[in-house]
Amino acid sequence: MLESVLIANRGEIALRIVRACRELGVRSIAVYSEADRGAPHVLAADEAYGIGPAPSGESYLRTDRLLEVAARSGARAVHPGYGFLSERAVFARAVRDAGLVFIGPKPDTIAAMGDKVRARRLMQEAGTPVIPGSPGPVRNPDEARRQAREIGFPVLLKAAAGGGGKGMRVVEGPEGLERALAAAGREAEAAFGDPAVYLERYLDAPRHIEVQVLGDGHGNLVHLGERECSIQRRHQKLVEESPSPVATPELRTRMGEAAARAARAVGYVGAGTVEFLYLDGDFHFLEMNTRLQVEHPVTELVTGIDLVEWQLRVAAGEPLSFTQEDVRLSGHAVECRITSEDPFQGFLPATGRVEVLEVPVGAGVRWDGGIRAGFDIGRHYDPLLGKLVTWGLDRASAVRRMARALDELTIVGVPTSVPFHQRVMRHAAFRRGDLSIRFIEDHPELTAGDVDADTLAVVAAAAALLADGERGRQPARGRRAAVPPVFSAWRRAGAKWAVLP
Repeated sequence: MLESVLIANRGEIALRIVRACRELGVRSIAVYSEADRGAPHVLAADEAYGIGPAPSGESYLRTDRLLEVAARSGARAVHPGYGFLSERAVFARAVRDAGLVFIGPKPDTIAAMGDKVRARRLMQEAGTPVIPGSPGPVRNPDEARRQAREIGFPVLLKAAAGGGGKGMRVVEGPEGLERALAAAGREAEAAFGDPAVYLERYLDAPRHIEVQVLGDGHGNLVHLGERECSIQRRHQKLVEESPSPVATPELRTRMGEAAARAARAVGYVGAGTVEFLYLDGDFHFLEMNTRLQVEHPVTELVTGIDLVEWQLRVAAGEPLSFTQEDVRLSGHAVECRITSEDPFQGFLPATGRVEVLEVPVGAGVRWDGGIRAGFDIGRHYDPLLGKLVTWGLDRASAVRRMARALDELTIVGVPTSVPFHQRVMRHAAFRRGDLSIRFIEDHPELTAGDVDADTLAVVAAAAALLADGERGRQPARGRRAAVPPVFSAWRRAGAKWAVLP
């Protein structure tokens, strides 16, 4: 086993890796920006080192500073988590060139899958179905129009060098193509340093289903079932579950084998994910994420396989101790990504101090969080606060458990997505498993924040009374008030009120 691991990340994923290291007796080494000095992952790690100011470009994205900490601390390996540098082939290569173990696939694998056009070609060669699209990046509007006519409108413009919704535009007809091409190119260059854009046929309201794969350095590779990730905003996932409500044993086998072929085609080692779009019985390759996914806990709960532990074991040279025949899915798991966003204001990111944090407990409930009471949520990083995950014997029980757990989750001081998730868990279409990537657009009631005038009047009166009472309750000298004088966490809909002592 690796003796020590530098965790080149922050937040809940850094804390998750710290815990896996501790269980295996591995020394964990955290890094932090000035904004994260008192973050939970910093306090939990065996050692922690500052790497710069709050902006990620001056801290978490600085390869030189991360390698300097690795040298100072005596780290033997580097775990990139997800986001930041996790899918940067140049970073993986720099780690290896420094004589360290990179906990992830080979740099060439990352590069191959990071180039979306090249990845499409490799998948076609491997026999994995892909969406019809342009053979390469389009160089000008005339070429884009020609390719779009061959593919058929509507088309989707996509950045060749990255994902996550950046550099992506849907074009319904030829009249809007040139303008969309220019906008997508600008956004792609800003996000990835490369303006190249290619075209794909746009599928109307497909499901987003992905398959977890895990490979070792001895030629063994397994797939671990699928995850449904269709509920998204701005191409970013909000709710995930495993298995998919639509998956039959036959479909699961076909998708799993296609994902395994894709992974073997690039000599994949470690934990990775092959993503598909599914519509009317057919599935098509979308992309491969050459890293751990945010939603990995749902796979862990239904398979009993600790993916982070196996990332560490594989990086240490161990072979997988199980085969494809040993993989069994048990029950159902659901994950809600809890973010510091206001779902009733277009998921507008929010900042503030977490004054109160109470997480639910009980059988089948898991909280993977990277915050604590008193922690400041700034504007420099992704708004993900934590992941609430539940497991049940079947989908209905897992969803009911999630609804209960969301009601018990209390975060005061910053707006969160909790009210949105509460509505989703109780929505009839969700409970039926009737999902697509247009789920939020098709159900605007999930993000409608309007309430009637009488309710507003009652809440305003209550807020005034609480404020009057707060002015008369000054804390003793040297002590901090238990309740913040400004109730900034209140929102017009979905909020829960509680009178704190």
